[in-house]
This record gives sequence, C-alpha cells and structure tokens, in this order.
Amino acid sequence: MNILILGSGGREHSLAWAALQNPKCDRLIVAPGNAGIAQIADCASLDVDNPSAVTEFAVENSIDFVIVGPEAPLAAGVVDMLRNAGILAFGPTAAAAQLEASKTFTKEVCDAASAPTAAWARFTQAEPARDYIREKGAPIVVKADGLAAGKGVVVAMTEDEALAAIDDMFDGAFGDAGAEVVIEEFMDGEEASYFILCDGETCLPIGTAQDHKRAFDGDKGPNTGGMGAYSPAPVLTDEIAQTALDQIIKPTMAEMTRRGTPYTGVLYAGLMIKDGQPRLVEYNARFGDPECQVLMMRLGGQALDLMLACAEARLADAQVNWADDHAITVVMAAQGYPGSYEKGSVIKGLDGLPETSSEMVFHAGTTAKDGQITATGGRALNITARGNTLQEARNQAYAMADRVDWAEGFFRKDIGWRAL
Repeated sequence: MNILILGSGGREHSLAWAALQNPKCDRLIVAPGNAGIAQIADCASLDVDNPSAVTEFAVENSIDFVIVGPEAPLAAGVVDMLRNAGILAFGPTAAAAQLEASKTFTKEVCDAASAPTAAWARFTQAEPARDYIREKGAPIVVKADGLAAGKGVVVAMTEDEALAAIDDMFDGAFGDAGAEVVIEEFMDGEEASYFILCDGETCLPIGTAQDHKRAFDGDKGPNTGGMGAYSPAPVLTDEIAQTALDQIIKPTMAEMTRRGTPYTGVLYAGLMIKDGQPRLVEYNARFGDPECQVLMMRLGGQALDLMLACAEARLADAQVNWADDHAITVVMAAQGYPGSYEKGSVIKGLDGLPETSSEMVFHAGTTAKDGQITATGGRALNITARGNTLQEARNQAYAMADRVDWAEGFFRKDIGWRAL
C-alpha cells in the first residue's frame, strides 16, 4: 500500500522507520520530512495544516493510508476531509482532537466522565485570573487553553511566577492559544505517559513511557519539548495502568461518543501517579515526541498493523505483541535550546553509526545541504537504542551519542535516571 505520513520531526522519522519494517508498505511519502527521513522515504513539500492540499496530494499520489504525526493538522480538520474523500486516515477528527486543542474542553469532558484530574478554573481576562491565584496560592499550574506547541504550560512554584505567566499569556506570548487560560491545582507525584489506540469503541493500550522535560541534568533548567524518554515506565505498573484505563480512559471515550464526537487514533494520557493512584494531567491527540521514538523502536513493523486496525475500527480483534525489552532515546539539541539558538551548524559523525532494529538515529530539526547534515531546529537528533534491560539500552544510546561530532549541540547525560 501507498502510505503518507504528515510531519517533520523525530516522531515522524520513527513512524516512517516502523512502517518500512512492515511488508504492507510498498511506497512511503513523508511531508515535509527532514534530512534523516529523506534517506529512507520520499519527501514532499506540502502544507500539512491545509486539509484541501493534503487531500488533493493524497488523491494525486494514490495514497491508501495517511498517518498524521503532529497536532496542528488534526485540529485543522485534515482527517475529516481525508475521510470525506474516502481515504483511510489515522488520527481523530477536528472535533475529537479538541481533547488536546482545548484545555477547557478536556476539563469539561473529564468532569462529565468523573475522570480523576486536577481541580480547575477557566479565565478570559487577566485580573480575575490574578485574583484566583492570590486566593489559591502556589504551587499552581497555569495553562494556555489552546495549542502552544507543547510550551503553553507553566508549573509555577511561587505566586509571582504564576502571576507572570498570566501576564505573558494574556499579552500574547502564545498567540491565540493564550486568549483563554486554565488554572489548575498543582498535583505532586511521578508523571508518566500512557498510550492507547481507540477506534470509537475499543481501547487498546500499546505502551508506557516517561520523558524528561527539563533541559539539563538533574531535571534542572527550563521546560523543553522533551530531552529524552524511555519505555516501559516502571511507575505505571499493570495494576495502575488498568486503574487508569477503567477510571480515566474508558469513561472519557464513552463521554466523547455520547457527545457525538467518537475518538479514533492514538490517545496520549499524561498521568500523575501518587500512592498508587493515577490522575489525568492532560490528553494529547497524537504520539508524544520523543516518546514515540521509544515506542516505535519496541513495536517495530507491527505498529503499522495496529494503526491500520485502529483506522478501520478493528481494534477488538487486534493484539500487541510485546517483547520483554526496553528502549531509550537521547535528544541532541542546539546550544541555547529551548531559548534562542544558532541554526545551520554542521553535524558530523553520523555516517558511522549503526542502523538496526535496535539502534537508530531519528532526525528531527535537520536539513541536508551540500552533502552535509545541518541543524535547523532546536531538537536535532534522537539517539535511540533497545536492549534486554534499560541499562543495556542506555549504554548503547550514550555510546552512539558520544560518537556524534557536533560542538554546537548538547544532550542530557542522565536520561532514565528515575528508573535506574
């Protein structure tokens, strides 16, 4: 079959890599892709947030199946238009993607479903929001209601931090995403990511992971899009995962169906776990990045079969075949990230690195120029490895990372520390 993947990051590189392990994949196009993806698939210049452009491209190229990587095309309604054109697509409709696109929507759904989550309040003006923060005190969490590329959340440990976050959001720091703000109770505990495929009726868990949001070792520094991840997440035991499925995921999915917006695609539940009890932090309507990289490394070619079963509403008959293994990914980012950083520096040393079913470098913000790989994004590479133990996978990933010659880049040296 002919497959189109939308996106340009490490997530999409890992999705492409997994799809190519499956004999069902005859031709693979990724739009727009990156320098690493271009080495294994055809890349196309395409406005992936434009439903008409994506659908027209899919028809012209006889695409059988479209996998949507990032959140913006989902919120724009790309899946809706593809389905209306009779093209199979993996991902939720725009209405269902509100579980990520609107924090207020998600909170209302969770309240209706009695799904355990943080207490919250919504504000459209700064002064009432400031009054609420002064009343509740810190620590407290301030979130831009809309999509902010994973950066619209401030976990404020002081009242001043929270008030500053309110000013930033209402002053336009996150564009339209910050026109409304949700303020939540601070939840302590250990956070983990739970990934479930949903086809409107059946929920099929496909894995757990933990990522590292802070820029520097010891979980210090500013929040980022993620500096590394590992799978499985030990804190999400089978018992806790089942509790989350029964008390959070399934009630949410039932409420979505009741509202006439059944959810199909991957549901990424960020959970806070304390004393063996999970509570929902947030939902994302797509695979996490860099969590997707470790999941794809562990799933391999069956990932395509599972996504097809999801899109075709066949999850009731599907099964995940897990090996008793572990995977880890280490993000290499440009110096200065997540703040300002230099673009265009040359990354050397990639040619000699292994490319196997248990060792891969997934590219994110890279471009090929004059025969060289250059860094064009804050997060450039995902050094990913799989092993019988997390320590084995970690050793291999760091051995690969140490061979990359990129003076303008950096990476955390402690990915996986919690589990180890």
